[in-house]
Amino acid sequence: MFFKSLISRVIILNVLLLTIGIGTFTLFHLRREQHHLISSTRQSAELLLETVEKSIFNSMRMGNSADVQAVLEMIGRNSSLANVRIFAPDGTILRSARPQEIGQQVNPRDRALFENNHREAIFRVDGEEVVGIIKPIVADERCYFCHGVGKKVIGVLNLNYSLTDTIAKLQASTRFFAFSTVVMIILLSGGGAFILLRLVKRPMIIVGHKMAQVAGGDLSVRTYPRSGDEVGSLMHSFNSMVKNLQEAQQELERYHYQQMERADRLASVGEMATGIAHEIKNPLAGISGAVSVLADDLAEDDPRREIIRQVLEQIARLNKTATDLLFFGRPGKPEFTYVDLNELVRKTLFFVSQHPEARNVHRTEELAEDLPPVWIDEKQIQQVLFNVILNAIQAMPGGGTLLVATDAVRHENRPFGRVKIADTGRGIPAEELDKIFVPFFTTKTQGTGLGLPICRQLVEQHGGSIRVESQPGEGSVFFIEFPVTASPAIDVEEDDSAPT
Repeated sequence: MFFKSLISRVIILNVLLLTIGIGTFTLFHLRREQHHLISSTRQSAELLLETVEKSIFNSMRMGNSADVQAVLEMIGRNSSLANVRIFAPDGTILRSARPQEIGQQVNPRDRALFENNHREAIFRVDGEEVVGIIKPIVADERCYFCHGVGKKVIGVLNLNYSLTDTIAKLQASTRFFAFSTVVMIILLSGGGAFILLRLVKRPMIIVGHKMAQVAGGDLSVRTYPRSGDEVGSLMHSFNSMVKNLQEAQQELERYHYQQMERADRLASVGEMATGIAHEIKNPLAGISGAVSVLADDLAEDDPRREIIRQVLEQIARLNKTATDLLFFGRPGKPEFTYVDLNELVRKTLFFVSQHPEARNVHRTEELAEDLPPVWIDEKQIQQVLFNVILNAIQAMPGGGTLLVATDAVRHENRPFGRVKIADTGRGIPAEELDKIFVPFFTTKTQGTGLGLPICRQLVEQHGGSIRVESQPGEGSVFFIEFPVTASPAIDVEEDDSAPT
C-alpha cells in the first residue's frame, strides 16, 4: 500500500537521487583528498630525501664516511620515516638508520625500484604502508680518489616514508564525509518529504475526500486553497467544476420536472383523446350512414347532393382525426420481422406515385446494394415512410425533386439501416424545427398535427430514430434509422383501432 502512493514513490526516488548525487560528490572529494594527502606525503619524502642526500654528500666529500651512518641514524629518528638506508647495486645494505640490518639484503620491493629504473612506489613493509623512494648515488670527479675513475653508481639512497599518519587522516576524512553525507541525505530527504506531505499530499487528500462527497451526490462541497500554486489552481478548478455540475443538476432537475409535467399532460391528453375518439367514431359512422341514405333519395341533378357530398367529406375528415387520436393515444403492438429496406421503399413509392399531388414531382431513388435487413414491423414502417414522403411532396406544390436513398451506417459500433428522404421545397423555419414532432402542431389548414408525432412514436418503438435537417428555401432532409440485428421486446397494448 505504501509503494502505491505517488507521494511515497516521489520520496523514495528523491532519497535515491540524493544518495547517488551526494554520494558521488563525496566520493569525488574523498579521492581528491586522498590524492592531495599522498602528494603532500611524497613531497615531504622528496624533501627529506634531498636533505639526506646533501648531508651524506657533504660528509663523504670531507672523507668522513663514519658520519654518514650517524646522519642516517639521526634522520631515522623521525617518526614519519620507516627507514632510510644506502644499499649497493647488488642489494647489500651499506648504511642504515637501523644498524642491525647493515650487510643484509634490501627489501625486494626497494631493490625492484632500482632494477626497473623507477623512482618511487607505495607498498607494504613489515605490515606498514610506506612510500619507497630511491635515488642512485653516481660518482663524479670529486669521488674518483675513493671510488676510482669513471661515472658509476656507487650506492642507492633508499628512503621508506611511513603512510600511517596519511592513512589515519584519510580515515578521519572518510568518516567525516560519510557522516556529513548521511546527515545531508537525512536532512534533505526529510525536508523534501515534509514539503511534499505538507504542500502536496494533504491538499490532495482533501480534494480526494471532496470528490468522494461529490460522487456521493453532495454538490455543495467546496475546497479552500491556501496558495496560488498548481495545487491551489487545481482546487479552484475543482470548485469551478462542482459549481458547474451543481448548476447543470439544477437545470436537469428543472428540465426533468418540466418533462414530467409535459408527460403527465400528454398522458392525460392521450387518455382523453382515446376516450373522445371512441365517443366520436360511433356517432360519426351513424351520421355518415344517415346522410348517405338521404342522398339516395335525391335526384342526380339535385343541387343538394353537392351539399351532402361536402358533408360526407367533412365527416370523413373528422373520422380520420378521431382515428389518429385513437392511434396516438394507444398505438398497436408491432409484429417484428426482418425486412428488406430497399423493397419496402419501392413498395411505398409505388403507392405514393398513385397520389394526385405526386404528378408534378420528379422522383429519384438511390438504393444501396447488399443492404442488410432491418428488424421492424413492415406495415407500421410503411405507414411512416408514406407519411414522410407525402409530407415532402406536399412541401413542393409547384413541383420539385424527391430523393429517397438508403444506406448502412454505424453508431457506437452498432449497425443501422437508414432511409434518407429529401425534397427541394420551401424548407422549415428554424423556430419550427423543434416543434414539428410535437403533437397537434401543424402548419397545414387540413392537418391534425399528429402525423409526424405518430411517425416518431412508431420509429422509436422499433428502437430507431428520426431527425430532420432543413434550410428555408432549400428544402428538408429526413433521416430515419432502424437497427439491423436488434430484436426489441416491446410490450404495447393491442388496439384494433389502427389508422387506415
